[in-house]
Amino acid sequence: MVELSAGMHRIEAEFASDMDTRMRGLMHRQQMAPQHGMLFAFPEDARHCMWMRNTLIPLSVAFLDEAGRILNIEDMAPQTEDSHCAAGPARYALEMNLGWFAQRGMGAGTTIRGVSKLHAADAPAGH
Repeated sequence: MVELSAGMHRIEAEFASDMDTRMRGLMHRQQMAPQHGMLFAFPEDARHCMWMRNTLIPLSVAFLDEAGRILNIEDMAPQTEDSHCAAGPARYALEMNLGWFAQRGMGAGTTIRGVSKLHAADAPAGH
């Protein structure tokens, strides 16, 4: 678990830092505590996309740049294979329960503190 924050809101996130944990994500989970989520760290900045195959709970995903700033937020329905993509080059994605960001007034430009010091296990040297 990694501890993150946005304004006064604390987040406890599982850290998906390699290909296996990023692929598995939150599949087959029945529920997730309100302040919990999963942070995905990617090896390169890119327009990464997420889907909800075998994911049972509705989620919102925030795509973040290397500094932890939200690029865009997408709401995702359970057990779908629609692609939900970053609006620009993203280094991270943070999945939370559906509506978590909106309920706290967060959107593009909001900074999630604590992510910029975390790196993907499979990132090239210097990232």
